[in-house]
Amino acid sequence: MIPINPTHTDAQHHERLLAALGAGNSSTRLQAALVAGTRADPALLDVLVARCAIEPDFFVRDMLTWALTRLPAEDTVPRLLAELRSGRAQARSQALHTLSKIGDRSTWPAITRSLLHDADDEVARSAWRAAVVLVPAGERPALAADLGGQLGRGDRAVQLSLSRALVALGEAIEPALRAGLASADPVVRAHARATERLLLDPDAGFDLAVDEADRIVALGPERAGGAGC
Repeated sequence: MIPINPTHTDAQHHERLLAALGAGNSSTRLQAALVAGTRADPALLDVLVARCAIEPDFFVRDMLTWALTRLPAEDTVPRLLAELRSGRAQARSQALHTLSKIGDRSTWPAITRSLLHDADDEVARSAWRAAVVLVPAGERPALAADLGGQLGRGDRAVQLSLSRALVALGEAIEPALRAGLASADPVVRAHARATERLLLDPDAGFDLAVDEADRIVALGPERAGGAGC
């Protein structure tokens, strides 16, 4: 906990909070981020953004994001947009995550193709999630095509993120799925089929959908349909 002493000045409280945000103990940092969000002091903006770029603990990062959403968007959004050009992957990823939570649709142009295709999987995943929140209706087909071009990317966690983003776009993804299902790459076909299953049944488990898709790709639709459990 960060003790509050009525004899301390605001400046002293500010310094204690800054020190706690960089403390070695994650619980102390989590509490400091909670206090920062509760206070919603714009003077903490730069410190919170900078901490997001280096904070190792997921729960602390999530609390830092919440603290940033408590600040005036007119101050926070420009600072986050600047972070999208950072050379540090976590800075880009957390900025994208926070922008998706703020939900200011005017930031859509900042979700560039380079971010959607970022070489770092965590940045790309954050970009996909932000994109489906911020995309204007008229841009949904183009976004679906762009995301669909990445079917087959990464491990199952990455593929699940991409499938969820695609499913969030609804029927706009159907051309991308058809292209994926026609791919010569069996990994792409399996991912497309698993995504198609999730689109038809959002409650379907992704692992089961992938396993079923792998089986169909391996056996072919006709043989898979007649195979036993």
